[in-house]
Amino acid sequence: MSTPSQSHAVLVAIQLPRVTGEELESSLHELTRLVKTLGYHVVGQVTQKRSSDKFATVLGQGKLAELARWTGGSGTLGASFERPMHKAAFQRETAASDEVENPAEGEGSDTSEASPSPHEQAQIVIVDCDLSPSQLKNIERAAGVPVLDRTGVIIEIFSRHARTRAARLQVEIARLNYLAPRVRETGGGRERQRGGIGGKGAGETSLELDKRRIRDRIKELRVELAAIGDEHLTRRARRESELTVALVGYTNAGKSSLMRAMTGIDVLVADKLFATLDTTIRPLYPETRPKVLMTDTVGFIKKLPHDLVASFRSTLDEAACASLVLFVVDASDPSFRSQLDVTRKVLAEVGATEVHSLLVLNKQDRLGPDEIASLKAEYPDAVFLSTRSQHDLTSLREQIMRYFEREMIDEELRLPFTAQGILAEVRARMRILSEEYDAEGLTILVRSTPENLAVIKKKLA
Repeated sequence: MSTPSQSHAVLVAIQLPRVTGEELESSLHELTRLVKTLGYHVVGQVTQKRSSDKFATVLGQGKLAELARWTGGSGTLGASFERPMHKAAFQRETAASDEVENPAEGEGSDTSEASPSPHEQAQIVIVDCDLSPSQLKNIERAAGVPVLDRTGVIIEIFSRHARTRAARLQVEIARLNYLAPRVRETGGGRERQRGGIGGKGAGETSLELDKRRIRDRIKELRVELAAIGDEHLTRRARRESELTVALVGYTNAGKSSLMRAMTGIDVLVADKLFATLDTTIRPLYPETRPKVLMTDTVGFIKKLPHDLVASFRSTLDEAACASLVLFVVDASDPSFRSQLDVTRKVLAEVGATEVHSLLVLNKQDRLGPDEIASLKAEYPDAVFLSTRSQHDLTSLREQIMRYFEREMIDEELRLPFTAQGILAEVRARMRILSEEYDAEGLTILVRSTPENLAVIKKKLA
């Protein structure tokens, strides 16, 4: 149920020839969750089969009128907008619309929600594809309310959830790159547009100034972000000798819940998409020997804007630099296989394919015994868990340590009583298997990585 303060939204989606009905339904379900994360209440949907997403209004004439009934708009572009369209192009657009909307012509009838009652009218339209600036403005003219495409929704969510300075800079760069080509269409500098036809008047100069300001601002943000990036590289260099586990996966797969359960820290856990945008790094708790750090990263989603992938490359690089990657998926989500494919594809873009990984099927408490048995047959090497089960968390912790200990060696070290500083470092970096005291010092058997062992031996020598 929506609250009185919530705005209503109507969703628009087109089904292209190679898109199945199940894929369309899954995409709309995901868009609904994105829109709810923004705080809107979805009151309806308008869908249509189309041969392309390049038409001026995306939807055909009939569906555009249906959309207008949800929003109280005119359902047309208006004479001022229709006049510039070439007559032949307008005829092709109209013919394509009629061909799709007429079930007798072969494409079948399209489904959408029933006509809205007056109190359910939508105050915003959300389109489940990327729109060009002119398409965005055309739909706004016909619907009479603001319009956001899928990329605009995701960027808005990122803007609201970014907390650290680096995340805010990254999101702002992506937002400005998104807005730059839309300045004219969204009315940038409209109050100063006084230029005449055929002349380079004040209006065009105003538009150029707006675009130049955006370009200059993007340049400033990138310089500022580069400075922060240098700080991140410095901190990452200090962690090179540390063992790190990166949590990666689709948004809302349960990464932050797993992070909190494994490290004991108070990280944000919310049933919202993109609740986590900032990298969090903490040691496993109770602390292990040697110490293992766990990293929570930004979640992925289908059709994630490329600007955002590029902006968060430094965040995703944490996965590329990790010792072990845990692919966390929501096993109770029927579409988790395609979500896993999206995660792997995005990681491949940042070169994180060579890192050893484990598949973690999360939220098994939402599955029945038969479903779990089927998934175990399909993914025999996966880790099944629920973050509510301490037994499952202990089992994952042991599996992580077993993985790291495969590369470790056991060796006996002799430390005199005068080497208390080195002993403290040994206890921090290595797992002590046994220790024996005598009159002159301490003999200990340790399990350690070759790199840490070499450092301690050098200091003892």
